[in-house]
Amino acid sequence: MRAIILGAGGQLGRALTRALPEATALTRAELDLADPAALAAVDWAAYDTVLNAAAYTKVDQAEQERRAAWAVNATAPAALARLAAAHDLRLVHVSTEYVFDGTHEGPIPESAEVAPLSAYGASKAAGDAAVSVTPRHWIVRPTWVIGDGANFARTMRTLAERGVSPTVVADQIGRPTLAADLAAGILALLDAAPGTYHLTNGGEPVSWADVARFVFERSGRAGTDVADTTTAEYFADKPAAAPRPLNSVLDLTEAEKAGVTLPDWRESLETYLS
Repeated sequence: MRAIILGAGGQLGRALTRALPEATALTRAELDLADPAALAAVDWAAYDTVLNAAAYTKVDQAEQERRAAWAVNATAPAALARLAAAHDLRLVHVSTEYVFDGTHEGPIPESAEVAPLSAYGASKAAGDAAVSVTPRHWIVRPTWVIGDGANFARTMRTLAERGVSPTVVADQIGRPTLAADLAAGILALLDAAPGTYHLTNGGEPVSWADVARFVFERSGRAGTDVADTTTAEYFADKPAAAPRPLNSVLDLTEAEKAGVTLPDWRESLETYLS
């Protein structure tokens, strides 16, 4: 594989770089996807696979910075799709469950209609649509990514160590996805047919509060030190916050049919925390 990894400074980008040490790995500082001239200057003929892990992920800030979110999450993937088609490249694009509104009953399949609630979700949905017209595309949707960098698990570990007892939302349900597992799963999906795949760690779906309790208990604190709240209550005094989907549980059947499954999130998160 002659691969180029975009967004190599993020949690997934770092995991992909470790999984593919021979690949060209570019951070935002090295290649700003929002800069058309920078994209045009890349020697795309040197590669056969583009792994796009770059994204504008500041969900709340995107409500005020819609142009910035759109440039990275929608316009840039559209440019990559054109380049992939022109150079016959495999294009892997990482998406999010925020393209859905979270009202689907049960696990959300790839065929569910997109209905983003936020500017961030809308920009990601537009990026998915642009990439989907490229013949050799793999759109991969994970949830609740945890890797090398700032993330929810690290925040909870810090709060546990500082003796803080947080209040965490208990009505948003999903599964954590460990970046190292996700990177391995993405590379395995390249042996499957092009298309859209939902890919998270396995195991029973849980709330953010449940994940927080899991981290607390493995940090020497009691799970009861984490209190529950609702999304509406948590954001009641945060009018600038973006709306969140309550159901983030993705149906993993298509990836499983392709022979790609990730470990139980509890097993992988325990390893991560240790």
